[in-house]
Amino acid sequence: MMKTPALLASSLLLLSQACGADLKTFTFTAEGWPEGDPPKEVFVVDGTIKVAAKDGNSAIMVSPENLVDASAQFAVSAAGESIIKARVFASKQGRSNPRFGIAVHGMSGYRLIVNAPKKTLELVKGDETLATVPFTWTSDAWLWMKLEARKNGDDWTITGKTWAADVQEPAEAQITHTDKGLKGQGKVSVWATPYSQTPIWFDDIEVAIEVPAETK
Repeated sequence: MMKTPALLASSLLLLSQACGADLKTFTFTAEGWPEGDPPKEVFVVDGTIKVAAKDGNSAIMVSPENLVDASAQFAVSAAGESIIKARVFASKQGRSNPRFGIAVHGMSGYRLIVNAPKKTLELVKGDETLATVPFTWTSDAWLWMKLEARKNGDDWTITGKTWAADVQEPAEAQITHTDKGLKGQGKVSVWATPYSQTPIWFDDIEVAIEVPAETK
């Protein structure tokens, strides 16, 4: 599914309006990127991550050749509120299922993870799983994921949701968590662990973050 510039602009505007802060928006679509190593806009932290053809378009592919928690970062570092939204495609193979997700505020920040082997959607920070809800993942279908970290006074509200690519975004989050000591710093990222030995794909990555005044 390739978005038109107008749809992307509208979607990013909605992202930036989701928080009270003045947010800077970015979009990352692999369409037009040459196949092979990703461009400088994609900072690969771990794993084998490439640009490859998918469903007639280009997408960011996490290769199954290295069975690690692969991750890549996007945009600039947030200094406050942060939102990431992305489409993800993954497949099961036999009884093996993948794990994948999106994250805010750097490598030690919050991650929204589809844990297909456990049939759960999880909110994770560091090595700790903070919230879990039952989740039935559909193999071989594009899925939207969205993670938000919003500030209200000294408190932060972290929300996460998923929905099928062919339906409207739901109004309510599936996971909500409150944090009173969050620093709110770091880049957004995508994560994937190809347990099923099949590629995991990311595309249409939309980011809205609060940044220092001098970078606006």
